[in-house]
Amino acid sequence: MSQKISAAVNTRKKILFICSRNNRRSLTAEMIFKDEPAWDVRSAGTEEGARIKVTAGQVGWADLIVVMEKRHKERLQQKYPEALATKNCVCLFIADDYEFMDASLIEILRKKMCRLLPAEQ
Repeated sequence: MSQKISAAVNTRKKILFICSRNNRRSLTAEMIFKDEPAWDVRSAGTEEGARIKVTAGQVGWADLIVVMEKRHKERLQQKYPEALATKNCVCLFIADDYEFMDASLIEILRKKMCRLLPAEQ
């Protein structure tokens, strides 16, 4: 039984959500997708004052990195070029116009992630 549980955990897609300060967009994404059975999710920020600042270890952990803006991907490429080289990194193009857990932000995140990973919803 424990081998089955371990296998199920290992097949979950590890998704790292990135925004600037990890206070609104990426944290909202982590919160709304944390119970998704097919995903193991975390979030971080690219800026110095981020709630949780992205590390090379987090980039290495992720199967998929989801950034909110193009500049977040550029920052990751500058800071962690080796770790990012073999990673799938996609941009959702969501501007920093929303508060944490904003209903509009949640709707946008759900729609975009459903398009990105439709078979796993």
